[in-house]
Amino acid sequence: MKPYAIESIRELHQLLELPKPKHPLVSVIDFSSIKCYDDQKLEAVTYGFYCIAIKNNFKGKMRYGQQHYDFNEGTMSFFAPNQVVITEIRDDWDLNGLWLVIHPDFLQGFPLVKDIKKFGFFSYAVNEALHLSEDEEFTINQLLTTLSKESQLSTDLFSQQIIIKQIELLLNYCNRFYHRQFLTREQANSSFLANFERLLEEYFDNDLTETEGILSVSYFSERLHLSQNYLSDMLRTITGQSAQQHIQQKLIECAKELLSNSELNVSQIAYHLGFEHPQSLHKLFRNKTHLSPLEYRTNFKKQ
Repeated sequence: MKPYAIESIRELHQLLELPKPKHPLVSVIDFSSIKCYDDQKLEAVTYGFYCIAIKNNFKGKMRYGQQHYDFNEGTMSFFAPNQVVITEIRDDWDLNGLWLVIHPDFLQGFPLVKDIKKFGFFSYAVNEALHLSEDEEFTINQLLTTLSKESQLSTDLFSQQIIIKQIELLLNYCNRFYHRQFLTREQANSSFLANFERLLEEYFDNDLTETEGILSVSYFSERLHLSQNYLSDMLRTITGQSAQQHIQQKLIECAKELLSNSELNVSQIAYHLGFEHPQSLHKLFRNKTHLSPLEYRTNFKKQ
C-alpha cells in the first residue's frame, strides 16, 4: 500500500474535519475533538512535519517501523517528517490526549532546525515509545497546553521565538524522561546487554567477518528489533559506550589476539576481520592504542 502523503498542517486539519489552524506551521490538536474517519487511503500515511503525541484510550493498532505500537496510558510517540505510519482504521475510537505538529519551515532561522535531529526518539522503532509516569504525564500535558494557547494567539514579533523555546523545553523534558526509562528498566537492560554481547561473540566465533564483512550497528539493530539510535542510547546508558564503540573495542581485541598469536600479516588480519582495506584497520588500531599493528606485534614479542 502506497502511503498517503499529508504535506501541510492545514491539510491535516481538513482531513480530521477540524477548523483551519490558527498558525499554518504549528498546531496542537486535541484528540478528543477529532471525528474518526474510515477512509482506507489513510491507513498508511506520511506526514510532512514533526509529530509529538500523547494518547490515551487508543483501541486500534498502529505500526511504525517493524512492529506494532504498544499503547498504554501516558504513552508518547514521535514521528519525523516522511516516516511511514500505518494505523488500523476503527470507527469506535474514544481518543483523548494532545498532538503537537511542527512543520520544519517553522524552525528555519533557529538552531532547533538542526538540533531537533539530535533527539534520537524521532527515529526510534514503534516498540520504543516513551512510557510516562503520572507526574511526567502531568508535566507533558502542561507544556503542550501552554504551546496550544500560544499558537492560538495573534502573531507578533515574539510569537515564533516563544513557541520555539517552548518546543525546546518539551523536547528536553522528553529526553530526560527517556533517560529515566532506560535507567528504571534494569532487568530488561540486563537481558538486552546479555543478548548484545552474545551476538557480538557469535559474530567473531563463527568467523562471520569473512562472509558478512565488518560488523555493523545495523546487524545488531535488526536482530534485537531496535533502531540503531535506540540501541546505542541503551548501551550508552548501561555501559557508557555506544554500539559502534563496542564493535570497535571488540575489533581491537581480536586484532591484538591475532597479532600476538598468529603468523598472519597485518593485511591478512584486516581482511579476516572484515575490513575492505588494511589501512582502515591501521587507522582504527592506532587511534585506539596509539600504536600501529606492527608496533604492537613487535612490543608483544619483546615481552
